[in-house]
Amino acid sequence: MTESRPATSARNRNRAVLLIIVVLFLGSLALAGALRFSGWRPSGMKNNGELLDPPGDLRTVVPRLAGGSEYRWNPIERTWRIAVAPPADCGDECAKLARQVDTVWQLFGRDADRAHVLWICPTSPCTYPAGAPQPATLRLVEPSDALRAGLPRAGTSGGVPVYVIDPNGFVILRYAPGFDPAGLRADMAKLLKLK
Repeated sequence: MTESRPATSARNRNRAVLLIIVVLFLGSLALAGALRFSGWRPSGMKNNGELLDPPGDLRTVVPRLAGGSEYRWNPIERTWRIAVAPPADCGDECAKLARQVDTVWQLFGRDADRAHVLWICPTSPCTYPAGAPQPATLRLVEPSDALRAGLPRAGTSGGVPVYVIDPNGFVILRYAPGFDPAGLRADMAKLLKLK
């Protein structure tokens, strides 16, 4: 009779431990599910720009550079693009935006060569804002209706949006006019880490 008491207490203790493990496992699963379906995401997983769904598809569009050559997407090179499509009468707003984009580009450091800045000119001849610093990877792109059509809400009034184009030619992010350049820098820094 003395042997059954320790066996019973050991069995009860083991059952209690097993029950605690099951509750912890199912509780953490329930908490994760509740967070997921409530829309919560860790701050490192959020975009600062608007994630375009569906993304703009520019794979079939071959932009022409100001010098006359073609600009191909070349996905193998893993080059990301910051695209700006200003209107014809942009003025000081474009100069300010060009300075902001240049600052963001410089902050990429050693990854800056993998980020091209596409300035999509509204008219010919293609010009960049006077006095604005020019990133080393700046490409002046000739006016193209097909290219502008692939940039969601590019022609809306109220300022100049900025876009991020992936190496394949998909427009994946849009930054509304007046955006915070730090958000563009943070998003691009994450994207440039992708190999």
